[in-house]
Amino acid sequence: MLARPCRPDAELDLQRSVQAVLRELGAQAPALQSNQGMWRWSLHKKVERDPGKSPALVRILLRELEKAESEDIRHAIIPLLHTLMYVLTKATGITEELYRRTYTFCTRLLTLPAPYCTVALDCAIRLKTETAVPGTLYQRLVIAEQNLTSELYPYQERAFLFVDPELVSPSVCSALLLELEAAQVQQTPEACMRHVVAHALQAALGDACHAGALQRKLQASPRQALERYFHAVVAAVEQMASEPSPSREGHLERLEEIYCSLLGPAAAARGRCGGDPLQSPQPNIPLPSPHITFHLWTDEEQLWKELVLFLRPRSQLCLSADLEALDLQGFWPDRELARVSMLSTDSGIERDLPPGADELPLPGSPEMERARLQRKGGVKKRVRLPDVLMPACWDGPPGLHRRTGRPSGDGELLPGVSRLHTARVLVLGDDRMLGRLAQAYHCLRKRETQKCCLTPRLSLQLYYIPVLAPEKQASCRHSELRELATFLGRADPWYESTVNTLCPAIHKLAEMPPSLDTSRTVDPFILDVITYYLRMGTQPIYFQIYTVKIFRDLSQHPAEDIFLTELKVKIQDTKPPKDGFSPRRRGAAEGPGAELNICYQKALLSHRAQEVAVSLRTTGLVLKTFAASDTEVSGPAPAPPPAVPVTDHTCLNVSVTEVIKSSNLAGRSFSMVTNTFRTANIQIQSQDQRLLTLLLDKDSRRTFKDVVRFEVSPCPEPCSGAHKSEASQLGSHGQEVEGTKAKPKPLLMPINTFSGIVQ
Repeated sequence: MLARPCRPDAELDLQRSVQAVLRELGAQAPALQSNQGMWRWSLHKKVERDPGKSPALVRILLRELEKAESEDIRHAIIPLLHTLMYVLTKATGITEELYRRTYTFCTRLLTLPAPYCTVALDCAIRLKTETAVPGTLYQRLVIAEQNLTSELYPYQERAFLFVDPELVSPSVCSALLLELEAAQVQQTPEACMRHVVAHALQAALGDACHAGALQRKLQASPRQALERYFHAVVAAVEQMASEPSPSREGHLERLEEIYCSLLGPAAAARGRCGGDPLQSPQPNIPLPSPHITFHLWTDEEQLWKELVLFLRPRSQLCLSADLEALDLQGFWPDRELARVSMLSTDSGIERDLPPGADELPLPGSPEMERARLQRKGGVKKRVRLPDVLMPACWDGPPGLHRRTGRPSGDGELLPGVSRLHTARVLVLGDDRMLGRLAQAYHCLRKRETQKCCLTPRLSLQLYYIPVLAPEKQASCRHSELRELATFLGRADPWYESTVNTLCPAIHKLAEMPPSLDTSRTVDPFILDVITYYLRMGTQPIYFQIYTVKIFRDLSQHPAEDIFLTELKVKIQDTKPPKDGFSPRRRGAAEGPGAELNICYQKALLSHRAQEVAVSLRTTGLVLKTFAASDTEVSGPAPAPPPAVPVTDHTCLNVSVTEVIKSSNLAGRSFSMVTNTFRTANIQIQSQDQRLLTLLLDKDSRRTFKDVVRFEVSPCPEPCSGAHKSEASQLGSHGQEVEGTKAKPKPLLMPINTFSGIVQ
């Protein structure tokens, strides 16, 4: 298949656009900073309007990638590679030589450290199939995103867009909803099936495919005939892609038969002879945007309910009854695969064994079945199955905080149970919205320990787009409310350039009057960027969730909550002491603030436990999960962006405003000094009559007043706290013998980016 040559002026224009994208990564010019995110979008739009430019753009991107590799410009490798893969997914005129060059380049990147080798491996796996069976990536993407029925590729995806109406303005919510609805009106199942058939035939046949006649034939085909062509094409592609050594020639022969059945032998013969010289350029085959549902976040359990409805959308039962119908049948692995300790009760003397005891029964015999069901004369060790409750997409590296995770993949979490559904949850808002997402994520994991109905069948992917209210952007709280977005932008330059720049564009969309002319074609910039992020953002960064125990009365059980980004402590005005509250100590110094007793475990590079206990007077303190160096941005970032220091992300960063009393000739005076330290566990208790106010994740709705004491520690996995350690057993008389408890596994919440943390 020969690609049609691109005009020199058009190729030069593509080259300039690619250079603009590379300059945008550094963002050194003010003009580029104001247009961040537009260059990549405009580059893809140029290829969409003229698909014949795709081979030229692939060659340009390959040259830039090879240049970045030879000159060690690593910060440009992953953005260029994602751009290249996005073009290859949608293009139809790519030669086999270009596919093999791209695959060879990806294999060379496997020698680089993570995340480059991780992204390159994912691309190489997809390219190997696409090279032998062109059109596979496009077909699988459309089938999964549009939930088209196919027995050979049964995977389904759903994107959920969650917005907190109290944090995002109604105009922004309305604008986003209108844009989503306008895009999905034209994405009917029939249109998507036509796109799959046309793309597969054009990708395989190339110039031998009469694209215009094919489009007209598919448009005129009734639903039943269209479904027949669709299933035939899917079967041809999937069966060839599933073979150990797929043959490009065999794939071409099978699709030629489908092409002949569509247009007839005469049209197919003209195509093989070189096609029509007067034929117009091949029409663009759009890649439909994913099916995105819009939700206003009003209920803490709303995420879990939507995920259950995604798994069982056709249920006629009410939600509660539907959830009860999700039983655990087939979820647990074969108990024979688990290693079980047995306590022997025989004498150990061979003559004491009953006759025939040394002969093993045949497999499948009644004796073997009875032996499986019969309780032996011993004690079985309780089997822990923590991995069953912790799927790969939810599980972060042990002991790490905000590290790059392995790419998620389809497969079986448990034997016989396939994870065919992928839920892509996208939240819009600031750090307060992420605090609510962490609460919902924690509740979801906790509920799964009680009844594991979602985890084995569902792959959960989390995404985040920062959106601040317009009045907040000019205020001093702008940087405070987007600390996590700032961290993600510093960790992943492509996230900074593509996602962090969406906030101004979203507000501009909200200010525009709604268009009532549906016949006019509009390029939805916001939806295109969201779609690009959902498809290419496959590398998660894991964030530690922290739990806080809040005591309002030391004689009662504490309340518990979690936070993700920040816990702020303020000193309340003096109130009469409550029952159970420790009285004021005699001789306590008068002055601002309150005297607190702080006990924490100091964070050391050696990971040794060093307890520190201090008493001091303070006007307040802040516990942050980000160090100041992670979120402070002064002016344009240099190219390449600075590496994110990993050592600061394993614990909390505590800032205490201490009150220092001094006496001089003028009398008593007080000065304020800010002390900072790092820890993972901390307990704070007021020592006088002053009570505390806690503010979680900067959200005024999550305020706790009249607090006497609170304790903060990493939130453990819900399932890890529900199990005893492997050393705990039952004694011979049924009494439980406690062993040493294993260290609980921390609960990490993944947020997908394009590359993870780039060091």
